[in-house]
Amino acid sequence: MATFVLYESAVGYGLFEVIEFDEIGQAVDKVQEAVSDLARFGRIVKLVAFKPFPSAADSLEQINAISEAQLTEELKNFLELNLPKVKAAKKAKFKLGVFEPKLGSIIQETTNVPCISNDAVGEVIRGIRANISRFITVSDADLKRAQLGLAHSYSRAKVKFNVNKVDNMIIQAIALLDTLDKDINTFVMRVREWYSWHFPELVKIVNDNYQYSRLALVIKDKSSLTEEQLPAMAEIVGEEAKAKEILDAARSSMGQDISPIDLLNIEVFAQRVIKLAEYRQKLHTYLLDKMHAVAPNLSALIGEVVGARLISHAGSLTNLAKYPASTVQILGAEKALFRALKTRGNTPKYGLIFHSSFIGRAKQRNKGRISRYLANKCSIASRIDCFMDASTNVFGEKMREQVEERLRFYEEGVAPRKNSNVMGEAMEVLKTHLVTEEKEDGADKKKKKDKKEKRKRDEEKEAADPVAVPEDDGKKEKKKKKAVVAEEPAVEDGGKKKKKKVKE
Repeated sequence: MATFVLYESAVGYGLFEVIEFDEIGQAVDKVQEAVSDLARFGRIVKLVAFKPFPSAADSLEQINAISEAQLTEELKNFLELNLPKVKAAKKAKFKLGVFEPKLGSIIQETTNVPCISNDAVGEVIRGIRANISRFITVSDADLKRAQLGLAHSYSRAKVKFNVNKVDNMIIQAIALLDTLDKDINTFVMRVREWYSWHFPELVKIVNDNYQYSRLALVIKDKSSLTEEQLPAMAEIVGEEAKAKEILDAARSSMGQDISPIDLLNIEVFAQRVIKLAEYRQKLHTYLLDKMHAVAPNLSALIGEVVGARLISHAGSLTNLAKYPASTVQILGAEKALFRALKTRGNTPKYGLIFHSSFIGRAKQRNKGRISRYLANKCSIASRIDCFMDASTNVFGEKMREQVEERLRFYEEGVAPRKNSNVMGEAMEVLKTHLVTEEKEDGADKKKKKDKKEKRKRDEEKEAADPVAVPEDDGKKEKKKKKAVVAEEPAVEDGGKKKKKKVKE
């Protein structure tokens, strides 16, 4: 039985016939020996047909289709034209070897050509790839250039994504937020320790790190602190009484004096810490906005920060959507899980979702049950966010209500609503939102269309008026001149006649 091999390259499709495939195809070792022996490989593999790609765009289109196991019209025509004809009632007397099994099944279903995909076919394709310049008239430099260009185009096409739904920025933002929290805490403790040598009483009065750093910049040398600085301190701490308490403590402070150069270093460092704290606040706001855009339902259900930690730990929103609820429940507690399995102890009841407010509000005996229920809802919310085209938080809000009802059921025994009823309400709300958005979009489009038509009419009118107006003005001016000319002789004649009459 004849064996053909389909080879997809960066420059075109190639169809090769393997003459001794039945002999060498029994074992992979024999195929590898035949491939390594160039002289023998040239005898057993013959080029039947080659179809070059007309352009780089066509090459990218064909390779994308092959990677997704789709049979394009060009490949189908190429195979039907160059392979032996198969009668409808009879069995084919040849086989087609392909690298991708899924592509082979599609070809077999569409064209009735029997396809095979195994290690032997893969080794033959590897040999063809290594010796492709022997079979087609393309230089190695051009072939490498085509492969490089196709690789870049294919990679760019694969990494194209919706910029509003990119979860990688959430992963980076939450990681940076955790790092900033640790660093700011360390730096503020250094500011507190450093400035406390000069003004130790300030630590007990002000507990907030950000306020402490700002007050250190305002107070500076405690001996120069006066009542004029009370409004600035009251603005920082938010209370005038606390500002007066700071002033009284500065006057009776037991701290040591400080030199101007040491005070300058403390001020510079405090300024850096304040800028870092302000940047941390901006980054937190940015994370909230990204979570509302990428995972609105998960954010509405469990909170933006906890949802971002779940996405970061899973690696992506798609990975989180693929996890079952049992995995989401203990996500972040892997060490405790494996330790419990090793020691045959109790497995953890929750991981990262412990930071949710629901588990904190539940009683100790209900924490495991509410965490299991919450993980179930988080899994559903992540799947909705990942695979739903429209961006809405309706389902997240409804699921949050369900968790609240379940928590009330555990505490007070009040029966919660059925899941089908709640999801039906969410679907009705979503339909209403979609209809409203369509109406608004239609109204906006109509307004734009009316404005465009009005602008077009005005332009046509302006284009027609300048031609007609000068002609009318010219005609009017000519008529006026003629009237003036016609009147003047009459006046002169009348004057002469009058003069003649006087003389007579």
